[in-house]
Amino acid sequence: MRKKTLGKTNLHVSAVGFGGIPIQRLSEDDAVAVIRHALDLGVTFIDTAAGYGDSQLKIGKAIEGRRDGLVLATKTPAATREDAAADIERSLRELRTDHIDLIQFHGVSDKAKWARIDGPGGALEAMLDARDKGLVGHVGFTSHSREMALELVDEEVFETVQFPFNLVTSEPAADLIPKAIERGLGFIAMKPLCGGQYDNARLAFKYLNAFPEVVPIPGIEKAWEIEEIAAIVDSGKLLSGAEKAEAEKIAADLGKLFCRRCGYCMPCAEGVPITTAMIFDSMVKRMPAEDMVGIARNLLAKADDCVECGKCEERCPYDLPIIESVRAAARNARAIVGES
Repeated sequence: MRKKTLGKTNLHVSAVGFGGIPIQRLSEDDAVAVIRHALDLGVTFIDTAAGYGDSQLKIGKAIEGRRDGLVLATKTPAATREDAAADIERSLRELRTDHIDLIQFHGVSDKAKWARIDGPGGALEAMLDARDKGLVGHVGFTSHSREMALELVDEEVFETVQFPFNLVTSEPAADLIPKAIERGLGFIAMKPLCGGQYDNARLAFKYLNAFPEVVPIPGIEKAWEIEEIAAIVDSGKLLSGAEKAEAEKIAADLGKLFCRRCGYCMPCAEGVPITTAMIFDSMVKRMPAEDMVGIARNLLAKADDCVECGKCEERCPYDLPIIESVRAAARNARAIVGES
């Protein structure tokens, strides 16, 4: 498979990576098999996180004896030095490796969290200490706030940014991607298939092929998925005129319901977890069924408190039908927990 250089990290990675969320749903043997199949196809970049259940454990077993030549990326949601150090130690142990090529601060979407990370006793101290010891190679961040990501790419410590980018969430092409490239950061595209809501890999990855500096990391659950995606990415082919029209129509239809997780709808005065409700169907497709029971119960604990004031919809820059979506998510949550 063709390679790309991940910004100023100078890490050479496969043109498409392996996203480690969906393997939580698989048995250990099935997860190991699909990961090794991806490696056989030439995938050398694997992305996971401390918060992805047993994903790190399964990846660690799959890559045992095949670590050389791989670029391992993981994440920590920690804000304090102590918690970040514990996550780094855990990731090294579970991934069965003596170093992590790229570690990312997970979900830095507001200034308050970054202030805690960057302040005295913050998680950044643990990251830099681990880097000095050779336990961590490079430091990046992930975010769902474009406004925050645009600020963070100016921080000297960061070498990569991971952000949603796909046919529907195409806004980063206008500002975040060019700025990241200008600053020398590698750009990792999460949710290249819209978090599982867009099922046409041919169109999705031909679109992304037009951005040579971007490395997409689709979540992979089945061998045929990575086979199809790897072939499209490796071909380097772009959308034809007819395919552009097809993709634009699908994106326009999906965009009317697709939450970008920007967070502008929040906070809700009644405490309704709007973002969870908006991405609930996507989570059902990607997360283990047993994990969804707890998420469904948490959603139901507040979903019925919605008074339909409409303030969230007024704040949504994409004019999404949030109230209707919260109701639908609550119905689906009740089905999961067995309530009528």
